Amino acid sequence: MDKKTQGTLEMSAAMAISGTIGWFVVQSGLPALEVVFWRCAFGAVALGLVCWAMGLLRGMTWRIARWAALGGVAIVTNWLLLFGAYSHASISVATAVYNTQPFMLVVFGALLFGERVTLAKLGWLAMAFVGMLLIVQAKPGAGLPGGDYALGIAMALGAAFFWAVASVIAKRLTGTPPHLIALVQVAVGVLMLAPFARLGTPPQGASTWLLLVTLGVVHTGLMYILLYGAVQKLPTYLQGALSFIYPVVAIGVDFVAFGHRLQPAQWLGAAAILLAAAAMNLQATRGRPAVQPAPTGIGNTRPR
Repeated sequence: MDKKTQGTLEMSAAMAISGTIGWFVVQSGLPALEVVFWRCAFGAVALGLVCWAMGLLRGMTWRIARWAALGGVAIVTNWLLLFGAYSHASISVATAVYNTQPFMLVVFGALLFGERVTLAKLGWLAMAFVGMLLIVQAKPGAGLPGGDYALGIAMALGAAFFWAVASVIAKRLTGTPPHLIALVQVAVGVLMLAPFARLGTPPQGASTWLLLVTLGVVHTGLMYILLYGAVQKLPTYLQGALSFIYPVVAIGVDFVAFGHRLQPAQWLGAAAILLAAAAMNLQATRGRPAVQPAPTGIGNTRPR
């Protein structure tokens, strides 16, 4: 099997795993804070073993630890908001809104790094904004409390914002092994959330623990290994194209598992956001040398 085929399989598997995370979060029945804490705890064990086996721990420096820890605060906040959005706006809607991340990066790039905002970028940004309006103004799907729908949208937007913050911080860590960055990030998550995780009354039931272990080991450790194995083998444009397996799987899981049907306006809005994001990704890779992107965190080229 050639490297491109192997990378495609790894990336596809990573994105498919990422698309199922919402089911595990909702099925656990736990508050988002506790889910994120245990994901970080089990993820730290899995990634710690990976980094130790690969000899990456010897490469840790105070500079890496400092910037990775700061990015970890943003990543963990991103998870808290995204997981919380699932119960208010459904997995499908939260995922679609969360994919506004690339446009927040455009704004950050212009404000912080003086990057030029072209007319094409403004056009795709406008399309995504229209898609957002369609989603926000649509009626919530069946089984969702209408009063919390706007809160879910806001939380998904907040999650996208903190992903963009983590991506900006990651520019300081270009060339650092992503597994090592991820280990620091989940370790920070454990320290951040331990005081609030009700450790005195841990989750009950073998099925709940199985869900949490899976989130840490599979959706964090294994997915991370698959993702960055693929990143080393695939051109950037193909990585971007395959990353859209994530929202497709997430919307499908939400429908099959929970019966959440998107309204016509929501379908149109989600399609507009994903199309605009895909076009932005394709435009960004044109004319670029085949270099690997800086790692931004866990779970996708956009961390989940």
